[in-house]
Amino acid sequence: MKDGFGREINYLRISVTDLCNMRCVYCMPPEGVKQKCHGDIMSIEELAEVARAAAELGVKKLRLTGGEPLVRRGIIPLVEQVASIPGIEDVAMTTNGALLPDMAQDLKNAGLRRVNISLDSLNEDRFRAMTRGGDLKRTLAGIEAAKKAGLEPIKINTVLMGGVNDDEIEHFCAITVDEPIEVRFIELMPIGSAFPFGRDAYLPCSAVPERVKGLERIGEGDVAELYAFPNAKGRVGLISPLSHQFCGRCNRLRLTADGFIKPCLHSSEEINVRGLHGDELIRQLERAIAAKPMQHGALSAEERSGSARDMNMIGG
Repeated sequence: MKDGFGREINYLRISVTDLCNMRCVYCMPPEGVKQKCHGDIMSIEELAEVARAAAELGVKKLRLTGGEPLVRRGIIPLVEQVASIPGIEDVAMTTNGALLPDMAQDLKNAGLRRVNISLDSLNEDRFRAMTRGGDLKRTLAGIEAAKKAGLEPIKINTVLMGGVNDDEIEHFCAITVDEPIEVRFIELMPIGSAFPFGRDAYLPCSAVPERVKGLERIGEGDVAELYAFPNAKGRVGLISPLSHQFCGRCNRLRLTADGFIKPCLHSSEEINVRGLHGDELIRQLERAIAAKPMQHGALSAEERSGSARDMNMIGG
């Protein structure tokens, strides 16, 4: 189904929980989040029902997100249910990887095709500080478990923060030389708890090819500019929502864990779909698609996202 600007909407991101086993500085408040009552979040069956309705409208790709999706009880059965929906061609997941060593093969067997793994530093102390307690070794083990299970191609999501981890740009890019991995640098977004960072933290992704010799532009992906070293097995992606809007290529909706569709990540508009079924649910999804704006507002160190939620409540 097309929105009002002719964009084909074929991608639904499903946040299965707003809870996480880390508290990344750009995603959640320092104290974490208060656990919702069981009845305040969508059940596995409700999430699958929305996915089925979206598939009827032409959605072909699903991504399960959080918070951290692997802390959600019933995540394996959910993967099984959504992977079996007629018309769904791709089921992916964004995860911090810490629980993948124990779950990667079961996820693959259930129908998950691939993973994006959040990794913002290769330095143990810095990783612990940025995640407020995360264990780098567990995330690295998660990447290896994903490889072993065949959850590929693997993408690594790295939020680029000036003065924090930008001295690791070269190290991250070097991963792509010998590994068939896409390292995706994402500009820090002024959303929710992430907003108070200083101006220097909002480093444009153009800093990556400027600093790394040998990277060559090879084209565009869905939301990323793509670069690679000559003869490298992997590639580097640049996702630049601040310095270079890609709204004209936006093909997605987002479902929050408590049952609201967000037509745009950076808008406060949310459309409730919880408790709806059949034709009523279909019509509400059609309304959400029709409500997609042409583009989001300006984002910068001084211009905050219009979203009314922290990133852990949306799933990115």
